[in-house]
Amino acid sequence: MPSTAADILAELQPLGSESYKRTMMKNHGVKEPFFGVKIGDLKKIQKRLKKDYQLALDLYATGNYDAMYLAGLIADDARMSKADLNLWVEHAYAASLPGATVAWVAAGSPHGHELALEWIDSAKPLTAAAGWSVLSSLVALREDADLDLAELGRLLQRVKKEIHQAPDAVRYAMNNFVICLGGYVAPLTELAIRTGEEIGPVSADLGNNRCEVFSSPDYIRKMQDKGVIGKKRKTVKY
Repeated sequence: MPSTAADILAELQPLGSESYKRTMMKNHGVKEPFFGVKIGDLKKIQKRLKKDYQLALDLYATGNYDAMYLAGLIADDARMSKADLNLWVEHAYAASLPGATVAWVAAGSPHGHELALEWIDSAKPLTAAAGWSVLSSLVALREDADLDLAELGRLLQRVKKEIHQAPDAVRYAMNNFVICLGGYVAPLTELAIRTGEEIGPVSADLGNNRCEVFSSPDYIRKMQDKGVIGKKRKTVKY
């Protein structure tokens, strides 16, 4: 018998950890309803459920953070409509929801590129951050032949111009875009390094947590040292 959102919520509740819940609420902006289920436990459920378009929509609609994160893991990205994704980004209120859950699913959908370009122009910082995160996911997933390198170069220059005036969440996502562009798109690696050097140090107040804003040129050079420049990913979900 297929699982319902109510079934999954009942399964999630006893898996919650009070210490993890306190940490996520205090340091990452997560709010109730939230059980505090660790990602490792969510991934065990993902393995059983696999892809389920409707269940993912129903879980996200509960507003429960655990269920919303799980929704991103089991979403059938290819079936997600623009309306679905716009609704998701509208309700991606904190933590991993805009920069991971929504961005991953959007990047795997047919609408990722179009929506990313719309979202980065949003006056809402978390929506704009989600847009930059979609772009980061797209360059990690798509072969260079399927990317518009000229457009990516223009976006890189936009980051250079705007990053230091951008809100914290957007600044963090923009910096990660520079890293992903340089790391996953070999023809633009040197340009990304030079641009990162011209941008200089980037800081962002992400709350009382361990999220770190890496030096983009240093991070890309580390990828060069490991010999992984241009190596695409099969998935960005984790």
